[in-house]
Amino acid sequence: MSGASFEDLLAEGAAVPTAGWDFSWFEGRATEERPPWGYARQMGERMAVAAAGLDVQTGGGEVLASIPKPPPLLAATESWPPNVALARARLAPLGGHVAEVDDLADLPFPDGTFDLVVSRHPTVVRWPEIARVLCPGGTYFSQQIGAGSNRELTDAMMGPQVVDQSRSPARAASGAQLAGLEVIRLEERALRVEFFDVAAVVHFLRKVLWTVPGFTVAAYREPLRRVHEQIQADGAFVSHSQRLLIEARR
Repeated sequence: MSGASFEDLLAEGAAVPTAGWDFSWFEGRATEERPPWGYARQMGERMAVAAAGLDVQTGGGEVLASIPKPPPLLAATESWPPNVALARARLAPLGGHVAEVDDLADLPFPDGTFDLVVSRHPTVVRWPEIARVLCPGGTYFSQQIGAGSNRELTDAMMGPQVVDQSRSPARAASGAQLAGLEVIRLEERALRVEFFDVAAVVHFLRKVLWTVPGFTVAAYREPLRRVHEQIQADGAFVSHSQRLLIEARR
C-alpha cells in the first residue's frame, strides 16, 4: 500500500479477518516461495484413489476442497469453531463430514477407519492416533511447518530465539516410527518469504499464531516500527519458511 502511514498500515493489518486458511489477501503485499513437491496436487491424487480419507486440522477446508475426486468416505477435523463452520460449508458439496475436535484430543473415529490420512500444516501431530485410525497398509501424507520457520521475523519481533527442534524432520520421523509407522518419504525445504509492507506483517502474525506467540499490535509496536523502516529502506522484509513433507505407511 504505497504512501500509507505506519499508523494506517498497522490499522489495516489489524482489521483483516483471520478466519480460514486463505492467504489471498496477501496478493501484492507478500510472497512465499512454494515447495517443489506440490502438496495439494499429490494429496488430490491420493484422495482420488482412496476408499476412505481423513484430513486432520483442515482449517477452513480450503485445500481439501481442491481435490478433483472425493473418496466414498471423506472426513475432516478442525478445532477452531469459525473454521469448522467454513469447512462444513465448503466440504458439503464433496460429501465431507467435519468433526469439531481439539488438536490434542483423540480422533473420534474407530480403529482402522481410513486408508488415507492427510494433514497440511498441523499444529501438533498425535502419531499414535494417526496410526490407530489407519487401516493396515494405509498411509499418512502431510506437509508440515519445519523447525525455525520464519525465524528472521520471530527474532525481529522478540529478539534472538532458540530454535525449537520439535518440528524437525528427524523428530517427525521418530514420532511416526514410535507409533509403528514406516516412513517412506521425508523431504525438507527452506523457502523465501518477502513482506512488502508492515500491514502484511501484522496480518501474518495474527493469522500464523505460532510465529510470535501472544502477538498483539500494541505489545509489539516498536519492533513493528523497525520492520516498517526496514521495508521502506530495502523494499521488503525477507524471511524463510521451513517446510517438510512426510509420508508414512502402517
